[in-house]
Amino acid sequence: MNINNLIDYYNKFNEDKRITHRHTIVEYTTAMKYIHEYLYKINKPKILDVGAGTGAYSIKLANEGYDVTAVELIKHNLMTLKAKNSPVKAYLGNATDLSMFKDNSFDMVLLFGPLYHLISKEDKLKALMEAKRVVKDGGYILVSYYMNEYAIITHGFKDNNILEAIKNNEIDESFHITPKETDLYSMVRLDDINELNSLSDLKRIKILAQDGPSDYIRPTLNKMDEETFKTYVKYHISTCERPELLGASSHVLDILRK
Repeated sequence: MNINNLIDYYNKFNEDKRITHRHTIVEYTTAMKYIHEYLYKINKPKILDVGAGTGAYSIKLANEGYDVTAVELIKHNLMTLKAKNSPVKAYLGNATDLSMFKDNSFDMVLLFGPLYHLISKEDKLKALMEAKRVVKDGGYILVSYYMNEYAIITHGFKDNNILEAIKNNEIDESFHITPKETDLYSMVRLDDINELNSLSDLKRIKILAQDGPSDYIRPTLNKMDEETFKTYVKYHISTCERPELLGASSHVLDILRK
């Protein structure tokens, strides 16, 4: 991962407005549903939000009364989070090195950004192992991934970049994207995720399509009246655990336990 490229990107990208679009509302609503599902099982849980951005999840959870700590790599995002004067304890830091925290310190760790941006398998594994180290025995780690087939279908075929990508060896013979260390995003398949879980010895509770087909139908979602959109969200929530939807979702949410 090229940190300078990532910093430049987020200094220009308005992360604070990201979860105001309907397709990202679906992603956010789904994640919050499952966060709460597992928090309810814990007495006075302590949460660590790694790659917290400007606080979409951490501030909401802190305002609900939870003990929340946030770590963010991008100083601009961190300053935006802190300026909101929430109860969140926020620090500058990297998902691959959480040495500021002791072992077994948290009941839940959220990794909703880092595994998009960490390019190599080694760095992804470091982030998972650090999350595993700081979470308590029996604690939960929720990881969001950016999926390969979504990127192939949309950025490859829909945007007509596929032939150039093949020519430039950006895609292998199986149509798996092979990002360079200078890239901002890394796309994975379920096999990649399963391998990381095996290497980190983390137990999967469940895996789900975090936004399902929502990214593919952005214009349709935006044209929906409010009642129809609420019905769509209800449909998505009721089907997001179906295995046939996982691979083509733009994001999946992997729920793990130490």
